[in-house]
Amino acid sequence: MNQGQTIFSQIMDYIPKYNFDSCVKKYRGNYKVQSFTCWEQFLVMTFAQLTYRESLRDIETCLRAMQNKLYHIGIRSKISRSTLADANQNRDWRIYADFAYILIAQAKELYRDDKFFKELDETVYALDSTTIDLCLSLFPWAKFRKTKSAIKIHTLLDLQNNIPSFISITDGSVHDVNILDDLITEIGAFYVLDKGYIDFERLYNLNNNSAYFVTRAKSNFQFKRIYSHQVDKSSGLICDQSILLKGFYPSKDYPDKLRRIKYFDFQNNRRLVFLTNNFHLPAITITNLFKQRWQIELFFKWIKQNLKIKSFYGNSANAVKTQVCIAISVYVLLAIIKKKLKIEHSLYTFLQLISISVFEKTPIISMFSDSNYINEIDQNYNQLSLFNL
Repeated sequence: MNQGQTIFSQIMDYIPKYNFDSCVKKYRGNYKVQSFTCWEQFLVMTFAQLTYRESLRDIETCLRAMQNKLYHIGIRSKISRSTLADANQNRDWRIYADFAYILIAQAKELYRDDKFFKELDETVYALDSTTIDLCLSLFPWAKFRKTKSAIKIHTLLDLQNNIPSFISITDGSVHDVNILDDLITEIGAFYVLDKGYIDFERLYNLNNNSAYFVTRAKSNFQFKRIYSHQVDKSSGLICDQSILLKGFYPSKDYPDKLRRIKYFDFQNNRRLVFLTNNFHLPAITITNLFKQRWQIELFFKWIKQNLKIKSFYGNSANAVKTQVCIAISVYVLLAIIKKKLKIEHSLYTFLQLISISVFEKTPIISMFSDSNYINEIDQNYNQLSLFNL
């Protein structure tokens, strides 16, 4: 790698530019654009994510201070906050959403052999959403409650490698269960859901599409037991039953058998009831699958703490979605670089060092060549398993 390149340029070298240009062409992103192209917009927004810029004025000030270095990283236009604001408001956000999926596909291929569930060949997904509160007067389009606005980031996370496979950005009023209608079901895959996603008609569609689900039962859940299977109660299992739903609408929406597993969580001193349409895996494996749903909560926590998605550079729906999609692209891009360069340090450490070195002219890998470098953050075992976030 050319040691004369800045760190930022080296990062951008991992971008599949041809694919990015295809996304731009698809949505005519550069139509009648004479300066500040979609690529330059992406570069500026990526810089803002990597260096934690607080506002458009902050972005403008920092980049103008480095004006003599911008040409070499692909930014040919003069940066002003009004130009960036107009681009974020008017350029179709789907350009960056589609490109994020291209990076996601690349990352999943790289991490394909890094399996978390050694006993499973099938893909395991966790579906959940995180809510970002917004000011009602500034974001009136993001409907949520009478006194405030919000957006939801609905994410389908591949638990084998902690890479998002599906992302949908909606206003806060959209119920989580509606996202099940937008999923393209993968045959044989497991979908781990919280009880907020219980809709038996939609769950039956998953079953008919040859996919498996694991979820928690609600407290008012009514059923008829058909058969009880033997369980090892020393493992915390209380019962493993084959059941049918009771009630006119539930039994109509899901007429087939379900599996009900009751488990006592010794660590938190509570009883949990799980529902699944998989009758082949051991009951304890089903409970362990649901435990791993916590990985998606950690994913949301990490991106909120380390990426710029809790405050926005624009107030329109297009600007907000553009910023979120580019933030996800940055997350996946860093995961790709980390894997390709075989960097052992955490993604948190990687991002922190990048943030203070974007215009340094040194190979990325040299920042991690010191064998005595120790990062105490790496010892936080509550972080994601794959990237040690």
